[in-house]
Amino acid sequence: MPGERKLINDPVFGFINIPKGLMYDIVRHPLLQRLSRIKQLGLSSVVYPGAQHTRFQHSLGAFHLMTEAIQQLMQKGHFIFDSEAEAVQAAILLHDIGHGPFSHVLENTIIKDVSHEEISLMLMERMNKEMNGRLSLAIQIFKDEYPKRFLHQLVSGQLDMDRLDYLSRDSFYTGVIEGSIGSARIIKMLDVADDHLVVESKGIYSIENFLTARRLMYWQVYLHKTSVGYERMLISALLRAKELASKGVDLFASPALKFFLYNDIDKEAFYSRCECLENFIQLDDNDIWTSLKAWSTHSDKTLSTLSLGMINRNIFKVEISNTPIGIERKKELTLRISEQLNIPISETSYFVSTPSIEKNMYNPADDSIDIIYKDGTIKNIAEASDMLNISLLSKKVKKYYICYQRLH
Repeated sequence: MPGERKLINDPVFGFINIPKGLMYDIVRHPLLQRLSRIKQLGLSSVVYPGAQHTRFQHSLGAFHLMTEAIQQLMQKGHFIFDSEAEAVQAAILLHDIGHGPFSHVLENTIIKDVSHEEISLMLMERMNKEMNGRLSLAIQIFKDEYPKRFLHQLVSGQLDMDRLDYLSRDSFYTGVIEGSIGSARIIKMLDVADDHLVVESKGIYSIENFLTARRLMYWQVYLHKTSVGYERMLISALLRAKELASKGVDLFASPALKFFLYNDIDKEAFYSRCECLENFIQLDDNDIWTSLKAWSTHSDKTLSTLSLGMINRNIFKVEISNTPIGIERKKELTLRISEQLNIPISETSYFVSTPSIEKNMYNPADDSIDIIYKDGTIKNIAEASDMLNISLLSKKVKKYYICYQRLH
């Protein structure tokens, strides 16, 4: 029967309508279903126990917002073909399909120099073959190769549906209410001028709130020092496992994780060897947790200490500074850790980490947020806002972290 659909009840937006046809085929696809085994916020539940939602839920939410945005723009007289609407909905459903477990952890450890965006594209192209080209237009929009550029902005831009969903969803599940944004109001205020997304001037306060909420969510949730410390432990555990694997030590791991531990996979290998992608799509959060549980009793002291720490929430201590961490401080910690854990100095690098993180609220070079007035004039948010000026908005905040094994 035409017009059949699936209704999904979403705690953030209420009922989400998945029409039968291409959308339903994408939602049911094993590659999208894999995202239901990957948490949206990685290790953030160590700080916010409610943050248990998945990338699959986020993809559905972003799809729902895209449906609303398309309707709004059409009501304002912008003509969007059914095929374009379907393609931009497919593009947002698939935008995160290339994520591995724990987001960016794998991008820096067991796979070198391949971003999740690149993997998303590889998987979309693979699905497109299976679906006889039904995703061709979605891929064009995703790659910003389609003439109507504003469609790409809805998928990937300052005010894309990805951001509008994850800010609403992440603040809902973490309970950090200051991060909540009026996504419905922002969508109602969207318009298009010269093939570029703009926001009606009466939506300016919602945009100010959106930018401040985003900054708050970054520092209070995504880059919370405890989460940063926990993530550093996971990176260390995986790097140690990889080092042991390179020496031929036999480690417990799922077949997919084993493949990445025992082979050096860089960008060239990932693109040229088909088994890389095959193994990647078998990976989810469960592979990592199961391995950590097994490694927590491994004879290698470094691997077992890190893994047991992950399992039992014995997290690295984290200190934050506005200036780089001194060499002396690092040296002193290294010696103490080496003595306490009774491990050689060469292995203490796994227990001391000094990342630095830089973030701003808004980067006009990316893609500016433009406000349109009743008379048709357009101003950048930094000029239009009486609260936020460009120096405040684009000010980069840099923080230096030192994460290290807690000492008794």
